[in-house]
Amino acid sequence: MFEQFSSGYYLGRLYVEPSEGEAAVIARSQHEEVNRQLYAADGIERTDLPLVMKLENTHFTVYGDERVPADTIAMPEELVEETRIENPPALREVFLAKAERAKQLLSVATGAPTNDEAMEDVVPDHPLDSGRFDGPTGI
Repeated sequence: MFEQFSSGYYLGRLYVEPSEGEAAVIARSQHEEVNRQLYAADGIERTDLPLVMKLENTHFTVYGDERVPADTIAMPEELVEETRIENPPALREVFLAKAERAKQLLSVATGAPTNDEAMEDVVPDHPLDSGRFDGPTGI
């Protein structure tokens, strides 16, 4: 689903479609697989942590939802409106932040330091989120 792109990101292609939800979501099985392959640290098997992705110029967290079709990202309508997508769903390149890049982005967004303990405090509460962010560790 994602392949090596740069020192800060993996690259994937997903169908982008608007949703009425407040958070971006992908198929739960794919979310768990990406977490397992890209985000889970050695010995840590958490697969429910949010992913950090980028579409065009916008970064956002992504959760798993069993109602979303495979290879699709359902995003809040206001996020889709900020893109150049005119007739969704549309197949687009999506970037998945690696661990250090995700920590940097969350730090800048919240004004918090990037150490691991501080990161636990800056991940927004979400019904699908445990409130802890370990970030991607790579493939």
